[in-house]
Amino acid sequence: MTSWAERVLAGDVRAISRALSAIEDGRAEAEHLLRQLFPHTGRAAIVGITGAPGSGKSTLVDRLAGRYRREGRTVGIVAVDPSSPFTGGAILGDRIRMQGHAADRGVFIRSMATRGWLGGLAERTAEAAWVLDAAGKDVILVETVGVGQDEVEVARLADCTVVVLVPGMGDDVQNLKAGLMEIADVFVVNKADLPDAGRFERQLRAMLEMAPERDGWRPRLLPTVAIEDQGTAPLAEAIDQFAAAMRGKGRESQRRIEHWKRRLVLLLERRLAERVSRQIDERALDALAIQVAAREKDPYAAVDEALAKAGIA
Repeated sequence: MTSWAERVLAGDVRAISRALSAIEDGRAEAEHLLRQLFPHTGRAAIVGITGAPGSGKSTLVDRLAGRYRREGRTVGIVAVDPSSPFTGGAILGDRIRMQGHAADRGVFIRSMATRGWLGGLAERTAEAAWVLDAAGKDVILVETVGVGQDEVEVARLADCTVVVLVPGMGDDVQNLKAGLMEIADVFVVNKADLPDAGRFERQLRAMLEMAPERDGWRPRLLPTVAIEDQGTAPLAEAIDQFAAAMRGKGRESQRRIEHWKRRLVLLLERRLAERVSRQIDERALDALAIQVAAREKDPYAAVDEALAKAGIA
């Protein structure tokens, strides 16, 4: 019988869907599967698409996917959506807007709920990208939930980060936060047919001219009208140019090392939290909280005690 991992590697849609569900739910079998798939990862180009809600990210992702398909490349899409307050699942707005690719077996779309995870991604977004990479997707588009100006997590995951801005929605240049400016490898001014688009683009271009280059790359600035599929070809080209520039300077491998350093820290934190939770039940945690609230014990001593019970301290 063909194994689950073999079916994922063969691109079986049902096996991929099942794998992503197991990963998102944190089920025990997910880690075993990921261990089998991991040697087959590292080939896909991961592109992060971030920006404020209403900037047209989903439409841009949809058009980019179409562009890549016309070039013969297969595409995986991980669209991070807000969580339902009732079920905790993803509110599938992005999935609905990308239904034009539903019948295309060269495109796999997955919505993931944030479930309270900060930074614009879901906790298991990186693992979802690994599965799509192992399944043979050439390009993986990761769309953030669009929480605003604090979405640096996507830059740690992606090989290239695209920041989508629109004129007239509070994205005036003077209001752009440093974090958002620093993570962008490519800027997109979407809805470039709006009346204020030209002024906004000129202001942003002037700011970029004054900004120092990073690794010999100055972020590109491209206007698009995603709903009309205008500007997506130059955008896809700029993404490829960035990847080529990073490879040429040896920065691609360095960026991936930095990414994995961050991922290892997160995995360590997750393992430690799981280990402590297995040893410290709710009653023991309540008892510690009562002592700290009554100032009978300081919080640092309480944490040390919990770690000691878990055999870590």
